[in-house]
Amino acid sequence: MNIYPIEAGNFKLDGGAMFGVIPKSLWQRTNPSDSDNLIEMSSRCLLVENGNKLTLIDAGMGDKQSEKFFSFYKRSGDYDLVSSIKSAGFSTDDITDVLLTHLHFDHCGGASIKNNFGKNEVLFKNAEYWSNQKHWDWATTPNPREKASFLHENLSPIKESGQLNFITAKKDGFNFYEEIGFEIMFVDGHTEKQMIPKLNYKNQEIVFAADLIPTAGHIPIPYLMGYDVRPLLTMKEKKLFLDDAEKNNWLLFLEHDPYNEVVSLKKTDKGVRLNGSYSFKEL
Repeated sequence: MNIYPIEAGNFKLDGGAMFGVIPKSLWQRTNPSDSDNLIEMSSRCLLVENGNKLTLIDAGMGDKQSEKFFSFYKRSGDYDLVSSIKSAGFSTDDITDVLLTHLHFDHCGGASIKNNFGKNEVLFKNAEYWSNQKHWDWATTPNPREKASFLHENLSPIKESGQLNFITAKKDGFNFYEEIGFEIMFVDGHTEKQMIPKLNYKNQEIVFAADLIPTAGHIPIPYLMGYDVRPLLTMKEKKLFLDDAEKNNWLLFLEHDPYNEVVSLKKTDKGVRLNGSYSFKEL
């Protein structure tokens, strides 16, 4: 197995929204904000080469929406999804599978594009797109709180392509899914049936933390996003996950942390905390 971090471009979100009830005096130690209270966010995806499969995990927010839409997110950086895939030595036509941890626009928007005729279509023509039925139903009939994050122009091209497939949740915890080729855990605090992948790479377990733990600043149990639809459940899920991660020496691949790509954990008298931070090249 080979793994390639894919940078899909940075953006900004409100720091208060990203940390909920946690005071700014605490969260700004790890996630400093600008004069508008916005913090830097990465869109760090993962490309997994495993036998004859080339699987992309998440796809960033893409560029289909209007200039007004993107003005709220202040995108930046020298990277985008397609150029990062090319830098890894592949083309979009090489991708065989796209696993979308969930369907909020900053995770799935880049999976489709607007073509030269102004029609939205999937970017990865030869890929199977993977979600799960419960989350797809949740996203396509959204509640008022999440409605602005589930965008029709991101979801309809995937459905209309005929390339959409569903993974079915099994028992609690991580389970191996042969159709994808690695393990997945389902969590429900952030949104219904978010999928958290775990990979075995060089005899090391690496977990794509998605929005369960978006940045290293979110490792402490109470440090939750205001976006979580079930925050008390998120705390329970984080506690179980972090205890297992620390016990088993899992590394966390952080999708939204612009400063920390991969982190290790340690147990302290205050609970599980950050131990070390690494670039993927150091693994």
